[in-house]
Amino acid sequence: LFGRLMGLTNRPKLRRAIMFSSIGMNLGILCYFKYRGFFLNELYDALVKLGYQPGYAPLDPLAIIIPFGISFYTFEAISYAVDVYTRKIEPEKSLPRFLLFILFFPHLVAGPIVRAGDFLRQTRRPKRWNWLRVQVGVQLFLIGAFKKMAIADRMAMFCDPVLSNPDAYNSVAMWFAVLAYAVRIYCDFSGYSDMAIGAAHLLGYKLTMNFNMPYLAVNVSDFWRRWHISLSTWLRDYIFIPLGGSRGSRWLNYRNLMITMALGGLWHGAAWGYIVWGIAHGTLLILQKQFQHYCHDKPGLTAFLETTVGTGLRILLTFFCVSMCWVLFQPELGKALTVFSKLFYIQPGLRLDLSNQSLWATVIFLFACQWLVRSGLWARIYPRLPAPVLGMGYAICLCTAL
Repeated sequence: LFGRLMGLTNRPKLRRAIMFSSIGMNLGILCYFKYRGFFLNELYDALVKLGYQPGYAPLDPLAIIIPFGISFYTFEAISYAVDVYTRKIEPEKSLPRFLLFILFFPHLVAGPIVRAGDFLRQTRRPKRWNWLRVQVGVQLFLIGAFKKMAIADRMAMFCDPVLSNPDAYNSVAMWFAVLAYAVRIYCDFSGYSDMAIGAAHLLGYKLTMNFNMPYLAVNVSDFWRRWHISLSTWLRDYIFIPLGGSRGSRWLNYRNLMITMALGGLWHGAAWGYIVWGIAHGTLLILQKQFQHYCHDKPGLTAFLETTVGTGLRILLTFFCVSMCWVLFQPELGKALTVFSKLFYIQPGLRLDLSNQSLWATVIFLFACQWLVRSGLWARIYPRLPAPVLGMGYAICLCTAL
């Protein structure tokens, strides 16, 4: 309705008021269901520490059932309102098509975040049976299922016991858990995205690619151009740029980066761990920009960083920094701090009773696959593989996932 109203008037102030009404409504629903308990309980704890007795009891987080996918379709609804206001798209006149855009089930829970301009255009296109499209959809779905069930769930056996009870394990187990957690998060998120994109292909819709070998990124900015691409571009277009983006002074740019990343962390979950995770990434982005300014008048250092050795070092450093940030990516910030204390201070404790060979084999397999794609070898090998070999490969993915 708000979109239709914006389409009926050319008065800038009225259109702006309608847009902010739509955004406010969507954010209000999101905050009530997802953040109400978090903020009220934090306020309750702060008042108690100051010696006041609040007039309400702490809220049970399970008292409000959060609707499935509310974070994703709220962002999609907000982007729709902004795009209609800026006249990037025309208001959708068909309610069924608009509901299909908001409630399209493959990506509803885990993304990717869909833009109205891309999806609504596809709803008007006739859908016909196409074996090639079915093949692509099934292949993507199988790859996603393999990532999720064969890799991510396997890595959970290494990281979940340690990260849920870090006091009981020693430093060696902690380092293995952090490595396994980094692999698990990537294969979990990208696996769900691949399955969503594959299922959408089967139904005749093309969703945007959401991950592009993020652990081969050469810096943190490059990581965010490869990681959860639909989210990072949404944050860029609808938060960072409206705040001022890279315009203005360097400090305003840093402020905009920090606000954007902190809100991106809060979007992932109503807990301090996610907020601090976002702030940590904002800090890394600022440090990277500072380092780029430092290298600006040092051609020798810049040339070394562009060599094969320099690029490898940058990839390793980026992966290390991102993995350290993943430790914060959990609801309980206290456990994350305990993990950090054990990572860099050797303490006695239990070792994880699992074979490390399986962990290292999985890590090497994952990075080898990404290197094959990035180097271009896979693009040359894949078209030459016989159909029985491809079929056997996807059958192995299916059996391993199950």
